[in-house]
Amino acid sequence: MTLALIADDEPALARHLQRELSSLWPDLQFTPLARHGVEAAEQIAALRPDVAFLDIQMPGLTGLEVAQGIEGDTRVVFVTAYDEYAVQAFEQQALDYLLKPVKADRLQRCVQRLQQALQAPAAPDARLAEALQRLLPAGAAATAPQRLRWIRASAGEVMHQIPVEQVLFFQADDKYTCVQTATAEHLIRTPIVELLPQLDPEVFVQVHRSTVINLAHLAGTRRDEASRLFLRLRDFSRELPVSRAYVHLFKAM
Repeated sequence: MTLALIADDEPALARHLQRELSSLWPDLQFTPLARHGVEAAEQIAALRPDVAFLDIQMPGLTGLEVAQGIEGDTRVVFVTAYDEYAVQAFEQQALDYLLKPVKADRLQRCVQRLQQALQAPAAPDARLAEALQRLLPAGAAATAPQRLRWIRASAGEVMHQIPVEQVLFFQADDKYTCVQTATAEHLIRTPIVELLPQLDPEVFVQVHRSTVINLAHLAGTRRDEASRLFLRLRDFSRELPVSRAYVHLFKAM
């Protein structure tokens, strides 16, 4: 049995893709449709589907961010409205893609490619991570934004002005992004994929599909019995997991 996940915040498009796939690939089984990036990431981690069809633009986490956090052998097909240059980049890294609206003949070729790929070992995590790192900033790389100095987060009628250096980490949470300081948690609507290019890359690093930490607040690391890496931050009691795609950032620790 081959298990597939479809993630798209437009349910009608997701159901249409599922119907077309069922017609072309009768043996294909499906997980429940994922309505946003966080739900897709959770299902992939829990159910480990063989294939994930990921919309690029989704609330919470983009399809690129979800793919970057995959730790198993799930193959990724991006469903995208990206321009031709980005599509060529996907092809060069042996990641398949479908342009919206999805055409039947293109979907058939995609199915054939996937069926062949599932007979071979999955691509190494490091190669996938390297490809996605180059693609993630594609939408914002044309202009170099000024580094963020403040985060504005509202709570009722009060608007909080949070200095960026006080932020311990940012974490995607469904349709919001959690901004965690030593004393409080705030929610903002700006997704991590938009925040990251505005942050100082020498201070803020992505460590998981949904988490960006402030290295200035890093207290130490820990590995469990399965060699999974966790981070400990000052003034914060909970440990944060590190995806395998980012473990190399902490090899010296």
